[in-house]
Amino acid sequence: MPDLDPEDEKIVILARSTRARIQAAEGAAVRDTDGRTYAAATVDLPSLKLTAMQAAVAAAVSSGAEGLEAAAVVTAEPLVVEASMHAVRDLTAEAPVLRADLAGDVQEILR
Repeated sequence: MPDLDPEDEKIVILARSTRARIQAAEGAAVRDTDGRTYAAATVDLPSLKLTAMQAAVAAAVSSGAEGLEAAAVVTAEPLVVEASMHAVRDLTAEAPVLRADLAGDVQEILR
């Protein structure tokens, strides 16, 4: 894992524990510009489908966040899906997105 800021490590741990708690496909966490964190897992209902990142961004926005400092997603997939990246970029063009594997090891940081 690359050397991460402790606050970035925190969102990776939050994303990983959220995914593991309900055995979801993905877990995600975001940190807003006030330092608050929001975590979510994949939502896969007949009437609503969200990536974990979309759900975490939605939680942040519904709590009044106006921007993001960083985001993390824990997934077995080799790429962060486009819909997840768009959700982050809708709020902040420059926030790093950390992609970690299921063990929580950061595989890449997207900017």
